[in-house]
Amino acid sequence: MDAIHLSLLEPEQVAAAVALDQQCLGGLWTADGYVREIDSSNSVLLVLTTNLAEEPEPSLIGLGCVWMILDEAHITTLAVHPARRGRGLGQLLLTALMQAAWQRQMHWATLEVRASNAGAIALYHKFGFISLGLRPRYYQNPEEDALILWRKGLQEPDFADTLREWWNWVGDRQRRHGWHLIPTQLPIQTEAGESVFSAIPLDIGIFS
Repeated sequence: MDAIHLSLLEPEQVAAAVALDQQCLGGLWTADGYVREIDSSNSVLLVLTTNLAEEPEPSLIGLGCVWMILDEAHITTLAVHPARRGRGLGQLLLTALMQAAWQRQMHWATLEVRASNAGAIALYHKFGFISLGLRPRYYQNPEEDALILWRKGLQEPDFADTLREWWNWVGDRQRRHGWHLIPTQLPIQTEAGESVFSAIPLDIGIFS
């Protein structure tokens, strides 16, 4: 069983993040861009890493980033290594990003996705995102339109239950695909501006 670690991106992982970005996203951000995200108080940049017996160093296999702007969470990046797709890791990252947005008191979530990326669009629809617009020729290499997706209700009373449901989806994929999630504690900013630590996932008991 593979151990999958969920944590914040650390400076020593920037080169690996850039390599994954180039492979999955065509070079969306440079190393300087990732360093800025690490340093930004308005950004949560998560990574998935794993240790395999044949690999002496941890391998970065996924990353996701969300910006917190006023009451809106903008998911800017979501990528999983091609060899690790189809195992629920994108769903894991999206759940963690949405939890971070909820804990930072965001009311909306939004993102852009390639109009041809049917798999990603299906995932976002599963999480309650709907299409509210189009950005013509938003992507390059190749040039393509972007769908603008939105998800409301992050501060509704039942959203914590929705998060638990999503984590249960993640737990189901974990059992079916033979990986074990090891979450670290992630810093969450309270309304009073204090930094506290809250474990992700929300309910670790679903993985027992």
